[in-house]
Amino acid sequence: MESKNKSWINTLIIGLCVIISCIAIAFGFYHFKSDSNQHITATGSASVDFEADTVIWRGCFSQSAYTPQEAYNKIKEDSSRVKAYLTDNGIKKDEIVFNSVDISRTYTEQYNEEGDYVGSVADGYELRQEFEVSSKDIDNIEKVSREISSLLDDGVELESYSPEYYYSKLDELKLDLIDKASKNAKERIDIIAKNSGAKIGKLKNSNLGVFQITAQNSGTSDYSYDGAFDTHSRNKTASITVHLEYGIK
Repeated sequence: MESKNKSWINTLIIGLCVIISCIAIAFGFYHFKSDSNQHITATGSASVDFEADTVIWRGCFSQSAYTPQEAYNKIKEDSSRVKAYLTDNGIKKDEIVFNSVDISRTYTEQYNEEGDYVGSVADGYELRQEFEVSSKDIDNIEKVSREISSLLDDGVELESYSPEYYYSKLDELKLDLIDKASKNAKERIDIIAKNSGAKIGKLKNSNLGVFQITAQNSGTSDYSYDGAFDTHSRNKTASITVHLEYGIK
């Protein structure tokens, strides 16, 4: 009888110990979770307007003939005309790059008397060459890219693409914006803490938002979740956001 009583008491003690342990763990976890959630977050932003300092203009021209040698001679003459046009209009030789010539066969489709397609027959070769101009003289490149009628009058089958505008000091600009956006986020956190009577602790987390480059005065229509990078506009706006999270003492 006495051993049964001891066994019952031991079981009761063990049970109480388990319950007390669970309560202690739960209490500690609650306070840890509560303390870890005490923080202030804010998102800062910064933007700047700037003008591109480099322009890239691309174009291409093509020639076709019955034999590849004949087509090559024609496109070689066109290449000389294009190069002369560019240099005569103030573009430096080291700013011009001519890519290799692409060659392809051309075909004529064949139809029978009923108008049904019956196949195609090779009738010659087409050669195509692209060129690229990279320059700091944006005003001149814009002018030259618009005034290509003389080449067309000479029989050069030229395609001119829209100039693309870039900025050579983009890394420096981005770092400056990150610094300003971070300061803006910290100022917001200080204001929130002051108005709520809290004391700021250590920085717990920081995230860099998307870096955007859009055309000036374009509004928000050009913004992208993955980041916009406008190359069509000479005058641009760069912007970035920084998200900061500070603990509370």
